[in-house]
Amino acid sequence: MKRNHLYLQLFFFLSYFNILLVSISSSQETFISTQNDLSDAEVKYIRHRQLLYYRDEFGDRGENVSIDPSLVFENSRIKNAYIALQAWKQAIISDPLNLTGNWIGSDVCSYTGVFCSQALDKPSIRTVAGIDLNHGDIAGYLPEELGLLVDLALFHVNSNRFCGTIPRKFEKLKLLFELDLSNNRLAGRFPGVVLKLPSLKFLDLRFNEFEGSVPRELFDKDLDAIFINDNRFQFDLPSNFGNSPVSVIVLANNKFHGCLPASLGNMAGTLNEIIMMNNGLRSCLPKEIGLLKSLTVFDVSYNELMGPLPETIGGMKGLEQLNVAHNMLSGSIPSSICLLPSLQNFTYSYNFITGEPPVCLGVSDFDDKRNCLPGRPAQRSARQCKGFASQNVDCSSFKCAPFVPSPPQLLPPVSVSPSPPVVSFSPPPAPIVLSPPPAVQKPPPSPVNSPPPSPIVSSPPPASPPPTPVYEGPLPPVVGIPYSSPPPPPYY
Repeated sequence: MKRNHLYLQLFFFLSYFNILLVSISSSQETFISTQNDLSDAEVKYIRHRQLLYYRDEFGDRGENVSIDPSLVFENSRIKNAYIALQAWKQAIISDPLNLTGNWIGSDVCSYTGVFCSQALDKPSIRTVAGIDLNHGDIAGYLPEELGLLVDLALFHVNSNRFCGTIPRKFEKLKLLFELDLSNNRLAGRFPGVVLKLPSLKFLDLRFNEFEGSVPRELFDKDLDAIFINDNRFQFDLPSNFGNSPVSVIVLANNKFHGCLPASLGNMAGTLNEIIMMNNGLRSCLPKEIGLLKSLTVFDVSYNELMGPLPETIGGMKGLEQLNVAHNMLSGSIPSSICLLPSLQNFTYSYNFITGEPPVCLGVSDFDDKRNCLPGRPAQRSARQCKGFASQNVDCSSFKCAPFVPSPPQLLPPVSVSPSPPVVSFSPPPAPIVLSPPPAVQKPPPSPVNSPPPSPIVSSPPPASPPPTPVYEGPLPPVVGIPYSSPPPPPYY
């Protein structure tokens, strides 16, 4: 009886399924028969939506660009630029400021946001050397055809709504010097294609949705500035971190783990600013940070750093901003730190510091609340301080990699030529005026106070943030184009 009941249910299910198929087929025929009644705007919208699913011969996103035979191009590179820019225009879904409205015709050098100059290898012809569409609020993605812009030195598209990933064919941009993709909706793994750009000096991926690990090769690359903050990167800082020759590096608001690497000491010759706040760093502060004599900004707040502040910090004569707040640091502050000649802000609140030299009270801007400092206002309770003090901090237990000094760089042997070579200089291109820092920023994540070894009540975040650092980099190899990608936004 039960078996017959099951067969009856199966019969009704199959009958319903057949009816559903007929209904779907009928609706499709109705749609096809009424397509001719669609307005031009509706047809254009459907075409744009279909482009999101297009794949080229390599399985990448791409567009089919047809060239009007009546168009005349001044050279083949301008023609390739036309193809690239028209493909990009097709891949744009929304352009509320109509920045690409005049992207029509063969004169690509007149397009908004597109800048041309003489080709480095052939000064007699013009080519596209820079693109700046900052603050356009443009929605869409980056098509593979952008790899046709082989003379591109600057690519700035911060503060838009570009999604997807970075095209693989960006690897053809051998002259690309600045890549600013900040404040967009790009996602996926770290874009390994940037490691294949031999001329790249400025990398800005901040405020996107990148995730996973960051390849250790990034820190061996000859970059001057790295901004990868405010993404979803999650990894341990590698042992070669100190190999990076950058002057500015910002890693804030990700999910790093492990030790603050002692290899930082190898960055003494170049590093000016480093911001590593709001990650998961858990170790003691290595004494090698004292080797960073040129450092002006050092921010490792909102981590899980323990132990005392190294005495060697007192040798960092260029230090202006020092923020170690919201960690689990203990011990006494070396007086030499507060005597640094350039120190303007010293924030060490929300730790378990027990000693504070009177000279620290003379720093122009300091914050010492929520510590264990006798006689100072707004400190932790005696119970919290006693509970923390009962836990011994053994810095060796973190098993951090020891400091290995970088070998000295040997100069290559000089070969004497019979006569000096003749050097010819290309004429400088027209100057490019680039946009100011992005105005639209994602809010920083809420700080999370990691629990100390003993059960201690978490405290609220500090109220007075230090000022935001400002980055000023060198000029790019293309003479006349200013190196003016924006500094990082506030993280506090």
